[in-house]
Amino acid sequence: MRRTRALKPIQTTKNVENILSCTEEGQPLSPIARMFHEPESDVYAVTAIGFQTQINPEFVKANLVDILLKQPRFSSLQVADDKNGGQLKWVRTEVDLDKHVKVPSPDLNQVESADMYVEDYVSNLSRTKISMSIPMWDIHILNIRTSKAESVGILRVHHSIGDGVSLMSLFMSCSRKVSDPDALPTLPASKKQKPCSTSSGGFLQHFIELFSVLLIYWNTLVDVVMLLITILFLDDTKTPLKGPPGVGSTPRRIVHRIVSLDDVKLVKNAMNATINDVMVGVTQAALSRYLNRKYAGKNKKGGGGAAGNSNLPKNIRLRATSLVNLRPYLGNEDTSETIKSISDVKLGNLIGYVLFPFTIALREDALDYVRSAKAAGQRKKATLEAVCTYFMAKTFIKFFGTKLGSFPTQTTFSISNIPGPQEEITCFGYQVAYIAPSCYGQPNALLIHVLSYANTMNIILSVDEEIVPDSHQLCDDLEESLKLIKDAVIDKGLVDCYFY
Repeated sequence: MRRTRALKPIQTTKNVENILSCTEEGQPLSPIARMFHEPESDVYAVTAIGFQTQINPEFVKANLVDILLKQPRFSSLQVADDKNGGQLKWVRTEVDLDKHVKVPSPDLNQVESADMYVEDYVSNLSRTKISMSIPMWDIHILNIRTSKAESVGILRVHHSIGDGVSLMSLFMSCSRKVSDPDALPTLPASKKQKPCSTSSGGFLQHFIELFSVLLIYWNTLVDVVMLLITILFLDDTKTPLKGPPGVGSTPRRIVHRIVSLDDVKLVKNAMNATINDVMVGVTQAALSRYLNRKYAGKNKKGGGGAAGNSNLPKNIRLRATSLVNLRPYLGNEDTSETIKSISDVKLGNLIGYVLFPFTIALREDALDYVRSAKAAGQRKKATLEAVCTYFMAKTFIKFFGTKLGSFPTQTTFSISNIPGPQEEITCFGYQVAYIAPSCYGQPNALLIHVLSYANTMNIILSVDEEIVPDSHQLCDDLEESLKLIKDAVIDKGLVDCYFY
């Protein structure tokens, strides 16, 4: 086993005292945290992390004591407060790591495929819940060699503890650069808009600024009205991807596919788009291919079908619940200044969402998928829909209960993206091969997560196998769609005009 380098603590006694004093005994769960205990939104975040060496469980436990357990939410129970109508509250407790760190010992002679064993193990976690008699998180260490890693660590956390960005921040505080073992990872910086010049432009400039503000308010009004209409009666078209009511409580198959981040950047630069635009375009292309194949099978059985190569029905309404984190991301500042201590990582849920329309069609020009994704993305950037959905959820939960504040069930799937470290990293001294975050418990049959790490892009699917039985085929469609879009960029000569 490779000798690991102990993580240098960056926590001071003063910092620990500050964070403990900030969390008062008996503090109630936030409205959004309570929402994550509803049957249709009882969501767990589960992240598989591949490592390039075997893992020493005792070494990991020692680091957990010094790092993770300093976070109050990782050492607190969620207890019903009888004096406050049974509302859940945080109560500090002693943590027995043996109840949280699981180290299965599979018989390798009986394991036909290590990759399938890990996939089945992660998926089987979605059939279980963490007891509320202990803090709602656990870690599973699988010292089994797969095609992508020498070992796999799985972190499962109930979503009431924190959202994706806060958990990623916590993970970053436990990580270091491979190239510099004393330095924290570097995260992609958010692009800051250039300030408008006040020395020129005159009336025209003020008119444009006023128009932009009015456009945002108008778009927000339209989006909120559409959200209310959706909640009341506007369901997506029934397709082979849309799950029935109650799908949030079903087990999930969680798979992932690693593609080249350089390929994504090539398309991004050539199309003058963002990485998110490219990945949404790739997803539109992949879902169109997938559904076209599904409808082709139905048409053969039924004796009918659309003309030509397209078997897709016309006017498919297919939308995603696109999750948006409302807190400033770590890339907005130097990471080392943002999380220089564990106490600087603030957990919790500060998330809204937007209803993102997807165009399902077969296109002759593969770049049209990115163009439509870019247009839809620019439209959603000019709205406060995510902020409104966050405050609407808090209001509904406060006055009408958690059921009305949960995520919409009328959309077809959910989508989320999180920028990851720009360079290779270690966690607790072990070099990371890949990071694959996902969730289960969400009220859609399909969830797509996208995360960048070093020079790779990981696409993670969480699916209800009754609805999407061929998740690996959908991964193939995503990978093939990126290749077709990249080839279209090269064939049109667009790459010659850009550097990447």
